[in-house]
Amino acid sequence: MEEEEIEAIKRKIKELELEHRDLDDIINRLSQDAHQDELQLRRLKKRKLYLKDHIALLERRLTPDIPA
Repeated sequence: MEEEEIEAIKRKIKELELEHRDLDDIINRLSQDAHQDELQLRRLKKRKLYLKDHIALLERRLTPDIPA
């Protein structure tokens, strides 16, 4: 993998981590509201989980394969 591609992946991971943290804050605030929209809350939680999975996938791409 080229250095350019590695840096692009690292930048994407940082962007996704930022969005993940922002969603975490939003979800926490909405959860404290007695009149929160359950559908919106579920969608935000699904998006947060998708981001976590996508971050893990990108991080695995940066880790070199270890020969068995």
